[in-house]
Amino acid sequence: MPTEPVTELMMKDEIVGTGAVAEPGNSVTVNYVGALTNGTVFDASANHQETVNGFTFNLGAGQVIKGWDQGLVGMREGGKRTLVIPAALAYGSQEVGGVIPANSDLIFQVELLKVQK
Repeated sequence: MPTEPVTELMMKDEIVGTGAVAEPGNSVTVNYVGALTNGTVFDASANHQETVNGFTFNLGAGQVIKGWDQGLVGMREGGKRTLVIPAALAYGSQEVGGVIPANSDLIFQVELLKVQK
């Protein structure tokens, strides 16, 4: 876990997938766990009925935080990646839902389930 404020997007492939490569404009389906830098988990795709089989969005279309739109590009189907996202590429100065304080850096564990061109 970072102990200093995060100034740029950091990515680490835990598992490099072998499937299709995610590119802007693709529809992608992911499983994820989101946490604050202190380790407090604030969200997970498995916790929601509508995303229990994955969360689908159009990569690069602004449907998710910028850290996801940037951090998932180049990832392969079947891969798992850790994203450490600075507040500026997450929710910035907005507090979200009483669980994400303003100006929070975020950590996401993301598994890329499917890429649709």
